[in-house]
Amino acid sequence: MGIFEPFRAIGYITASGVPFSVQRLSTETFVTVSVGKAFQVYNCAKLNLVLAGPQLPKKIRAIASYKDYTFAAYGSDIAVFKRTDQVIVGSEEGSLQLWNISTKKKLYDFNGWNSPVRCCVSSPALDVVAVGCSDGSVHVHNVRYDEELMSFNHQIRGAVTALSFRTDGQPLLASGGSSGVISIWNLEKRRLHSVIREAHDGSIVSLHFFANEPILMSSAADNSVKMWIFDSNDGGARLLRFRSGHSAPPRCIRFYGNGKCILSAGQDRAFRLFSVIQDQQSRELSQRHVAKRAKKLRVKEEEIKLKPVVTFDCAEIRARDWCNVVTCHMDTPQAYVWRLQNFVIGEHVLTPSSSTVTPIKACVISACGNFTILGTEGGWIEKFNLQSGFSRGSYIDTSLAMQCAHDGEVVGLACDARNGFLISAGYQGDIKAWDFKTCKLKSRLDVGKSVTKIAFHRPNGLLATVAGDMVLILFDTVSMKMVRRFEGHTDRITDLCFSEDGKWLISSSMDGTLRIWDISLARQIDAMHVDVSITSISMSPNMDVLATTHVDQNGVYLWVNQSLFSVSTNTENYASGKHVRNVCLPAVSSTERSEEEQVQNLGESYKSSIKPFVITDHQIPNLVTLSLLPKSQWQSLTNLDIIKVRNKPIEPPKKPEKAPFFLPSVPSLSGEILFEPPASSKDTDISTTKNTNHKMSELSSHFSQQLQFCGETKNYSAFTDYLKGLSPSSLDMELRMLQILDDEESEDLEQRPELQSISSLLDYFIHELSFRNNFEFVQAVLKLFLKIHGETIRRHSMLQSKVKKLLEVQSLVWQKIDKIFQGARCMVTFLSNSQF
Repeated sequence: MGIFEPFRAIGYITASGVPFSVQRLSTETFVTVSVGKAFQVYNCAKLNLVLAGPQLPKKIRAIASYKDYTFAAYGSDIAVFKRTDQVIVGSEEGSLQLWNISTKKKLYDFNGWNSPVRCCVSSPALDVVAVGCSDGSVHVHNVRYDEELMSFNHQIRGAVTALSFRTDGQPLLASGGSSGVISIWNLEKRRLHSVIREAHDGSIVSLHFFANEPILMSSAADNSVKMWIFDSNDGGARLLRFRSGHSAPPRCIRFYGNGKCILSAGQDRAFRLFSVIQDQQSRELSQRHVAKRAKKLRVKEEEIKLKPVVTFDCAEIRARDWCNVVTCHMDTPQAYVWRLQNFVIGEHVLTPSSSTVTPIKACVISACGNFTILGTEGGWIEKFNLQSGFSRGSYIDTSLAMQCAHDGEVVGLACDARNGFLISAGYQGDIKAWDFKTCKLKSRLDVGKSVTKIAFHRPNGLLATVAGDMVLILFDTVSMKMVRRFEGHTDRITDLCFSEDGKWLISSSMDGTLRIWDISLARQIDAMHVDVSITSISMSPNMDVLATTHVDQNGVYLWVNQSLFSVSTNTENYASGKHVRNVCLPAVSSTERSEEEQVQNLGESYKSSIKPFVITDHQIPNLVTLSLLPKSQWQSLTNLDIIKVRNKPIEPPKKPEKAPFFLPSVPSLSGEILFEPPASSKDTDISTTKNTNHKMSELSSHFSQQLQFCGETKNYSAFTDYLKGLSPSSLDMELRMLQILDDEESEDLEQRPELQSISSLLDYFIHELSFRNNFEFVQAVLKLFLKIHGETIRRHSMLQSKVKKLLEVQSLVWQKIDKIFQGARCMVTFLSNSQF
């Protein structure tokens, strides 16, 4: 096991070339789409992801769904799902054949249209199908009589790749082609009804009209699924909802929002924000009315968008005030700002004032979030204010003849945490330190080889550079000296980044390896090899997830940091030396098990791992043991008077209603109506009551019995459990029943049972405090006890000696606890450098 293990892939919506499958379960409609070797199920109500399927051995070639089952065909296995045992097969020669799959016999040969068949779909009418061909023609054919009913030709050249009939009573047929345009045909009038231009950026893969609804779903090779609704007056369609990802591989990624989101710039000219937690929150950042401008100029949206991003930088400190993202684009002499709070491009375009117009190659945002610094291909470095977009100075090396910062391309920029200096790296191998405010050159360092990429860690001031000989060199920006040198990559290094704590340096290369270097140990601690080379990497601020992008892969892959979730923190347990382990790319789903199985297995493993918690008398020396009772139970003992006042009724009690005149009744103390018993049984009841009262006076209460028995054995655990089971009001009543209300001098006070119980209670408190058991509960009971019997203890000398001993034990225990509290308080004050 290595440090980073595969977790999941995000950004995949649908795979190109595999039609989706739509089914209705109860009142919900679901669509199942293929994403390479796995599949995903979306709820069509809001296109929310409800299920991610397991990873299969090979790519899915076809997919179908039936009730709760999903059927996927991969490899050499083919699955066919139709209503009957007859199926129509189209061929590359343009002919159709009708086969009976039960008897495995061919039933009929259709002539065809001398063009390869690309798609075929059945209509709501019986024995009528629509066939799409490579020459852009659509044929509606009656297979029972082998008769063509009508045909349509697309104006835009390209094959017809998807067809679907509308089923809500409107005679419409939707067709999609390789150009990404969806055409709607009116079957009744036999002409074109409407066109959805620029529906997708790639070839249409699948179309589907929902049953008895004016909604059309489409998927294409551009990694998107869209839903269109026909509710306009002219019968046209508008976009209802969609889910999309990159249609071309991303080339630069960065974590944002405390590791919850990932900013991704792709070769499809899209700048996207992916959510690591909820896929439905992922979106593309707006470039302001691209569709409207493209429609007005009659060009594709891709031509209106900005060129692909080559690098960008972001800062969260001033995200609510102004733009906080800066992007540099391919072969573009301007930089653009973005406001991530509104997910839209900013109003300022940053153009350097250099006399030579060259593309911008590097950018960085200052630690304060107010400035951004741009570096061009011609060696020019200029500072801009993000709020106003105005220039705030240029960094010029007066020793150069061209009066610029570097003699050649600026490959990287870095700014320290206090805006004290700026670090710039040139392609020629020169690294320069500039005064951030005055824009003057402070020092310079010659690497001796060409530099292609840099990474800077602001907290520790380390600068990592990538040299042309595939060697990583670390410099201390304060002393401008080399501190580390790492070798191991065998091909061009594509990206590198620091961990948040600055202990690790992670690098990727075109040789397919990802290497983790420990800076303090000055050696490689782990390396893994993937089948597809890594193009960009980013480590989350919490150091729990690593994100990577790969060659010819449209998604973003997440890797989990095992060192944060394991008991051992020693990196020697993961890898050693220069050993490289082979790892597969993460799947779309994080695990191949179902969610119920995960929960069940997790519960079983948790139950097997936990052990019963046993309370001992002394778990930790000089500490107290709590009773583990709810806080409200022991707090109510000290606030019973307040609770009684609060619960006192506002209105006086109402007089009970009189009984009917024919029912004789007698008055009662409780206020309830008591009916007069028969005269014959009156004497019997009186004698029974007297006998019961006599027996109760002879036997003491259960409270006193438990206290007396535990006092004799010197084991009060049973008595403590009995007290814990009483409610606060019941415990208060038991203590008040021990009060001595009449002090008759003729009677021996020392022999009173109430006084003996009070003395036993004092022994109980001394014992529990000495062993420091149930500390907070005993303190609450002791406070209530002294409140009720304090005056009795003061008047009787036999109780005062035990009270003095109780005071000594209480003071000794509390002094030890208070000493620990004061030590912890002093330590917190020292570490936080604050005063309480």
